[in-house]
Amino acid sequence: MSLIANTPKPPYYAVIFTSHRTDGDQGYQQMAEKMVALAATQPGFLGVESAREDVGITVSYWADLESIKNWKANAEHLQAQKQGRSQWYSSFKTRIAKVERDYGM
Repeated sequence: MSLIANTPKPPYYAVIFTSHRTDGDQGYQQMAEKMVALAATQPGFLGVESAREDVGITVSYWADLESIKNWKANAEHLQAQKQGRSQWYSSFKTRIAKVERDYGM
């Protein structure tokens, strides 16, 4: 998988998940990989980019708001969210934005 998502021509949507982790892994990396693989099978998924230092930022790209809503309600994703709140994150924020323009090289 490329480090930079190969997104289509806008418009599309970005879900920006910013987090601060608790100490230790406790299965976090395995679950993160599982969620990326699961998201990739969801209708409307366009790609994902992630980076972690002191603050983790994961941006997933989606075709439309309905696709994001369906991903948020996915049963396995709901279980991962529950674990995240109780075990892996000391704080987090989710933002949803419409991408109207992109460019690069």
